Amino acid sequence: MRFLTMIEEASEQMTELLDEVGVAARIEGGRWEPGLRAANTLELATSDDERVFTEGEGETIETEPESVGHALQSLAVAAVRYGPAEPVTWRVSGRDLELAPITPDAAPVVTGESIRDLGSLVARLVIEELGGSLELDGETLRVRL
Repeated sequence: MRFLTMIEEASEQMTELLDEVGVAARIEGGRWEPGLRAANTLELATSDDERVFTEGEGETIETEPESVGHALQSLAVAAVRYGPAEPVTWRVSGRDLELAPITPDAAPVVTGESIRDLGSLVARLVIEELGGSLELDGETLRVRL
C-alpha cells in the first residue's frame, strides 16, 4: 500500500509539471487563451499547505483562477523551499498581495530570475500575461493581479 501511495503522489506531481510546461509553452507561443472568470484575490492566495498563511481582504477580479491560484501557491512554496522560510504569509489587500519573508537565497528563485524552480518561472509568466506584476522589495514579494 505504501508504494501505491508513493506512485500516486508521483503521478500527481508529474501531471502538475506537465500542466506547467504546457501553460508556459502556450504563453511563449502566443497561444494561451485563459478562461477569465470572477475570483476573489484572498481565495486565490489561500493555500492548503500548512506552511503558507493568508490574511487580509480580497477583491473580486476577472482572471484565470486555476492558473493564478497555482501561480501564487508555487511562489509561496518556492519561498519556503529555497529560503528556507517557514511559515510564509500572503497579505492580501484587494489586487495587491505581499508574500513574506523572502530570504536572500530564495529571492532569485521566487522572482523567476533563477531557473531552479519551474513553478516560479511559470507563475511569473502567468501573472504578467494576465496584466499583473511581481516586484521584490527587501524581504517582501509584491504581486499585483
